[in-house]
Amino acid sequence: MGGRSGSLFSGGSSARGLMFTRAVQRALANRGSRMSGRVRRTVIVAAVGIAAAVIPFLGAGTASAHGFSSTVYAKISAGDEGHIRTALEFEYDLLVVSAADSADADPLFQAGTAAFEAGDATAQATALKSHASTVLGYVADRFSVTSGSAACRPTEVGDASIGEREGVPYADLLLDWTCPEKADEHEVRSGLFPDGEGYVKGTKTIVTYEIDGRSGSAALDADHPTFSTGQAWYQRFGEFFLLGAEHLLSGIDHILFLLALIAGSRRLREIVLAATSFTLAHSVTFMLAALGLVEVPAAIVEPVIALSIVVVAGWHLWGIWRRGAHAADLETAGAGHFSLDRAGWIRLGVVFCFGLVHGLGFAGALGIDEAWSWTLLWSLLVFNVGIEVVQLTIIAAVFPLLFVLRRRAPKAGLWATGAVSAGVSIMGLIWFVQRVSGS
Repeated sequence: MGGRSGSLFSGGSSARGLMFTRAVQRALANRGSRMSGRVRRTVIVAAVGIAAAVIPFLGAGTASAHGFSSTVYAKISAGDEGHIRTALEFEYDLLVVSAADSADADPLFQAGTAAFEAGDATAQATALKSHASTVLGYVADRFSVTSGSAACRPTEVGDASIGEREGVPYADLLLDWTCPEKADEHEVRSGLFPDGEGYVKGTKTIVTYEIDGRSGSAALDADHPTFSTGQAWYQRFGEFFLLGAEHLLSGIDHILFLLALIAGSRRLREIVLAATSFTLAHSVTFMLAALGLVEVPAAIVEPVIALSIVVVAGWHLWGIWRRGAHAADLETAGAGHFSLDRAGWIRLGVVFCFGLVHGLGFAGALGIDEAWSWTLLWSLLVFNVGIEVVQLTIIAAVFPLLFVLRRRAPKAGLWATGAVSAGVSIMGLIWFVQRVSGS
């Protein structure tokens, strides 16, 4: 979820935008004969408006629905002979274009492009090895370790290798840092792949460390580019809280799933229970996946997340189609404290199941697969709290407006929720097709 779809060596945003627009037109045309003129106009206006807002996201990185962003991973430990060792992982194609551009090294770009397009991991590693000084120069200019008041000097250990994260080639670079001063604390700074390069936006560097008798995690970005191994626990947790909040806000697929839940909820109790069910489910799989206890390929997770949007939004559309103006009416409520009718219980179960999958998507934003530790566990919990705060804020802002509209103008409320659900369902279907086909 947190990485990119596709390659920096290719484009296609205009074609994706045109594909989305035509899909909206086809879907509306197929249903047009069954809708009244007023309802059809309402749906068209809402769907086109939503499409206009979302097409930029589709052009930037449709399959992930998070735009052209990137995540760097850094593991810091004590190296040999008092050195500081960093194991860095970068998206291969991004490293190639950024390093080549910064040093005006066209041979690296040519060799790296050919190796990437061929999908040849050996050739990719060879390209990095042949231009090791260019790659190291780029990294050392934007990633640093400081001991006391003195900067440490990096030396590459062995040759770069090629791994993979969520189906994307990653370059693994091992560096030993020689520090002129010995200190109990070390400061790490990351300015890798900044917005100014124009290739990606909002790069995150996820750091895990075990050094100086301390261990923990940190999340670095343009607003918070540094951290100290001696920083207070609340500073580390604050960074992960913000990272979780930003991830939900930048993940339009998760937001649309939430909007679909809100649109299809008939009363406050339903959206509260649905949100709670979703939270419990994705918290379980998020923690298990981030701690490396569960692993599901992104090729499965991403399409299912898109499908969940279609199903939840389509559920409300089906209710409108089948029951018309009575779609928001409750059937005979069941016994118990929740007082849900049969449709409410089924919907709650569906939301819980899809929440399990969304948790795997949230975990992909961190890419942490460390062994169990209490420090890491608390960092992950705080990241999850950041997600929940944004989720509850959206519910608190949107549902009361929808509730008032349904009370004062039931037909308008029905049309509004139908229009939102139609637009969200179409977007989810487009994403599902693209993610399955790998486009």
